[in-house]
Amino acid sequence: MSTHTLPVRHLLLALAVVAIWGSNFVVIKVGLAHLPPFLFAGLRFTLVALPLVFVLQRPAVSWRNLAGYGALIGAGQFGLLFFAMRGHISPGLASLVIQMQVFFTIFLSMTLAHEKVHLRQWSALLLAATGIGVIAWHTDGSTTVAGVALVLLAALCWSGGNMVGKRAGRVNMVAYVAWSSLFAAPPLFILSLLFEGSDAIVAGVRNADWATWSAVLWQSIGNSLFGYAAWGWLLARHPAATITPMALLVPVFGMAASAWWLNEAMPLWKFVAMGLVMAGLGLNFRGSKPKA
Repeated sequence: MSTHTLPVRHLLLALAVVAIWGSNFVVIKVGLAHLPPFLFAGLRFTLVALPLVFVLQRPAVSWRNLAGYGALIGAGQFGLLFFAMRGHISPGLASLVIQMQVFFTIFLSMTLAHEKVHLRQWSALLLAATGIGVIAWHTDGSTTVAGVALVLLAALCWSGGNMVGKRAGRVNMVAYVAWSSLFAAPPLFILSLLFEGSDAIVAGVRNADWATWSAVLWQSIGNSLFGYAAWGWLLARHPAATITPMALLVPVFGMAASAWWLNEAMPLWKFVAMGLVMAGLGLNFRGSKPKA
């Protein structure tokens, strides 16, 4: 495990991001009450890109890099996540399963950036994977095997986006997220038209209320512009194996918010699954200590 240390201000920034990402799963559920998932995700990234691309200079990275990040985070991570959360997995469990991106990112780092992976990280992955297995075993009306698989695929796309963003280097991350969103929104709208249909799109927009549009704005401003810009900024300055394990706190916020605001049931097996995944994430994070 890396012994790289984080300055306190960088640690606090990472904590703010994961708090927003955790509680955001409740916000997603609010938006999905009226909007089809691909349309919802497309609107989110449209508002990320516009009007910022007209006022922020394009980062000094290739169009290929921008397109890769936008496609992986937009159509990949959030398209799949939103689709899964529309009846295939509960918000609390989605916030837990998506954290497998920690391990996907580390192993992509091992393959692409030649970062070393230690025995502790393999042991951590085994623990977390056991927790995911508990979730898959206890499928019910709110969570299905397909839902778990979709969120795992979304986590893989997130990890791919992490690696693409890391290759961008030290750029203006707000501009980077805004410009890359130009490549996230169009495929999501195409997917919406193909799989959700024009009738569902019109009905979703027509039935959307103030809570729905607030959810779209929160997704755009809080989650994307602040969250992903800050996360990418941190990844550009620290090893992936140091930053990504901070996401272990996302399910704490996610499951707590879902139980509080949405009355999501919390049977014993969910605590067991969360304990296993959190233990794996915590074991992986052990050894990366913040500077005083």
